Amino acid sequence: MQRYKCTISYDGTLFSGYQVQPNKRTVQSEIEEALKKLHKGSPIHITASGRTDAGVHAKGQVIHFDSPLLITEERWVKALQAVLPEDIVALKVEKKDSTFHARYQTTGKEYRYFVRKSKVKDPFTRHYQFQYGYPLDVEQMRKAANLLVGTHDFTSFCSARTGVKDRVRTLRVIDIVEEDDKLIFRFVGDGFLYNMVRILVGTLLEVGCGLRKPEDMLTIIAQEDRQKAGKTAEAQGLYLWEVFY
Repeated sequence: MQRYKCTISYDGTLFSGYQVQPNKRTVQSEIEEALKKLHKGSPIHITASGRTDAGVHAKGQVIHFDSPLLITEERWVKALQAVLPEDIVALKVEKKDSTFHARYQTTGKEYRYFVRKSKVKDPFTRHYQFQYGYPLDVEQMRKAANLLVGTHDFTSFCSARTGVKDRVRTLRVIDIVEEDDKLIFRFVGDGFLYNMVRILVGTLLEVGCGLRKPEDMLTIIAQEDRQKAGKTAEAQGLYLWEVFY
């Protein structure tokens, strides 16, 4: 058996998230079904770097799987493209030794979140950007973001449903870039908690429209209480951009 690392991209609009769920269309189930076809009906299990929720997209998700098929990396990409649905693309396949693990060997991830600054709805971006029609003070948002960079207990910025006990994470970078009518948030860190990026974005947007001050971020972190942070931003603006190893 050969272990393969596969980098994939997908449009999360029509998926109920990454992980397999009964009677629902998921990224994992579609990829495993595609691999089953390539292996003449034999089931192949995949492991991802992490899960994404319903409506969340990925530019550079990473999975691994084991296969008895010994074909070139280029042929793997072509074979997967022939059997995957149109909203999932295999970008790259690499041979790895049996110790490689897509989840446990990550050293960090990059997420990006796209906000459309307009009061007028756009039917062509509604699945790929979060529309926000209120005026925003981006400089205040950047000040708040700088206070979130570093190693903190991010309990206040993760879903109350999070089962993980250790909620200390390190955010290396938070960039906020203005591009035409868009704001692009870029988060790079050693790991992220459930809904963490979406809650960070929701809180920073509240700073931008004057509901909070930048220095409130320190208080929110210290309180370790989800209720103290802002709303969870919508799923469609979020992209898993890159996974680092």
